[in-house]
This record gives sequence, structure tokens and C-alpha cells, in this order.
Amino acid sequence: MKTDHKNDDETTSNPITISKADYGVTKIGDEVEEFTLSNKEGIEVAIITYGGRITSIKAADKEGRKENVVLGFDNLAQYEENNPFFGALIGRYGNRIAKGKFSLNDTEYTLAKNNGENNLHGGLVGFDKVVWTVEGTQVNESSASLKLSYLSKDMEEGFPGNVNTTVTYTLNADNSLDVLYEATTDKTTIVNLTQHSYFNLSGDFSQLILDHEVEIDADQFVPVDGSLIPTGKLASVDGTPFDFRTAKLVSEGINAENEQIALGGGYDHCWALNNVDKGYRSVATAHHPETGRTIEVLTDQPGMQFYSGNFLDGTLPSPDGGTYAKRSGFCLETQHYPDSPNQPNFPAVTLTPDDKYKTKTTFKFYTK
Repeated sequence: MKTDHKNDDETTSNPITISKADYGVTKIGDEVEEFTLSNKEGIEVAIITYGGRITSIKAADKEGRKENVVLGFDNLAQYEENNPFFGALIGRYGNRIAKGKFSLNDTEYTLAKNNGENNLHGGLVGFDKVVWTVEGTQVNESSASLKLSYLSKDMEEGFPGNVNTTVTYTLNADNSLDVLYEATTDKTTIVNLTQHSYFNLSGDFSQLILDHEVEIDADQFVPVDGSLIPTGKLASVDGTPFDFRTAKLVSEGINAENEQIALGGGYDHCWALNNVDKGYRSVATAHHPETGRTIEVLTDQPGMQFYSGNFLDGTLPSPDGGTYAKRSGFCLETQHYPDSPNQPNFPAVTLTPDDKYKTKTTFKFYTK
């Protein structure tokens, strides 16, 4: 049964709606709902409460054809199976923590090693594998919002503190999707939240993302070792395949003879974004020349992981009947740097009971 929540004024220039539907029941009996945020301009975003996952973003191309541009599944059972975090909210700590350990106030905390010797994306049962609570929806003539919350209890996955997290997705009339992350804790802890959608702006998941043009406003990136843990130093992008300061095709550098490219199997690195002192600003764009679809990323975060889908291997089914091949999607994960709790030179990720974690990222869609 689908319930529509619409503007009272249907004559507004950009009527925006939210609809709700049952999505399924998890293996342990939790009900999952799906919310669809849509506007007149042609953007439609579907979000499920399991993992706060974006399951679909339908965006028009330059001819007005509307197609889904994010990788995902068409049923809950597939999201519950092992998958590469399709569309998920990531926490408590996005990206890797070396050897599954970190120290706070002279106390060492041990986490699951779910990525070789390292902790990845919050552990075995991170924020991507829980059912979020719907705090409410809000619609007006310029935006529609869905607010989700999750209480991560003290020592869940090895992290200290009861952390109350809310994430608010807001679709605006200008075809931008805001993701507002907020969190509080009752004990000093670490927090680094992000959104893990895989984009393919062609709308055809049988096509690879090598023909996308990417631009990243970053003079430096975060080099990694053989287990994809930062070396602790930043490196200049000058003269490397990591220089996206001017837009270029992903194909230009992804197979370059470069040690860091070899270690990542392509792009799987964090860029140290410029102008972090300015706070919320435009940091990246991705453009698909054939369809004209473009995403602009705005954030207040110091880093962004650009991941080119190197570990996709053709085994996961796509709703169109095919499978997701290597490099059939890319991620633009705004965040703090990987392994920051163990890297004293990196920006801090500590959250105390006196502080509030609050950060905003926007994905703005348009054609050119």
C-alpha cells in the first residue's frame, strides 16, 4: 500500500512529493520501508530503511530520458547478502582502520578485521546492515526530506559510547540531494560517516564508467600501502594519474603504470580536498558526455574517496537482468581520511560528549 505525501498547492512550479511503500522483512523479522522522493524536474530518489540505502536515483539525460544512475538490487534479500555496500550509509567509521585497532585516552579498542587485517566501514554489522528508524518526513514547495535515526550502543562493533546518529536526505527543487549527518555520544569516540552509492551516469549498467569525465579539486591525495592503509603522508597529484584538477576521462589514468594505481587495482584512494577552511564548497564533478548527465559534489569534509569499482566481479545481479562487472560503477565518498585515529597528522575524528558531529554533502544533478 503506497501512501503519497504531497504539497497542498499542486500549482507550485516544482511540486515535490514523498511516497512510502513496504519493501520487505529482514531475516530477523524487522520490517523495511521504502521512501521515494521526487520532483517535477525529473529527479526521483528511492531510499530504504535497511542501511539507509539509496536503491535508485532516476535522472534525466540531455534528451529528457529518465533512467536510474546508481547500482543496486531490486529486493531486500539481495541487500542482506554480502555486497559492496551498494547505496549504504556507512558508520561508525567509513573507510579502513589499520589492524582493527585504535587508541583513545590511553585505552586501546579492538575492532573486527573484516578487510584483510583491517577494519572496513564499521565492521561486521555496520550502519549499512541495520534498520534505521524513520523520525519523520517533511515536504514543502522547494524540498522533501526524510529523516532517519540509529542508536549505536556502547561497544557495538568495538566502538565506545552510545552514539545517536541521524541522517536527513533532502531532495531540492534544483535537483540536488542533500545528505545531512548528525551524531552525539555519551563517551569519547570516533565518528566518520559517509554515503556509498555507486554511480553510472550512462544509465546502462552493462557499460563501464571509463567514459566518464571526473574533476576533483585536490592538489594532494592519500597514498596507501599494500593493504590500502595510508602511509601517513600526503602526496602531490602533479604528474600522476591522480591529477583530476582539470576534468579528464577515468580511462586516461586507471591502468597507468603507477605504484599507487597498482596497489588500488585502479582508483581506490582518498583525495585531500582543497579549501577545507572554507567549509561547505564544491569539490568534484562527474560527467557522462554521451548522455550529458553530470553530478556536482559539495561538502564540508576534508577528503573524498574516489573508488572506481575495482572489486566488482560480475557475480552480482543488476535489476536489468545483467550483472555488475568490474568498473561498472564509481563512488564519491566524502569523509575524513582513512585510518585517521592512528594517524596523528590527519584531521581529528574524535567526538566527545560536549560536541556534536554535523556534516553535509550534496549531490547535484544536471545535464550539459
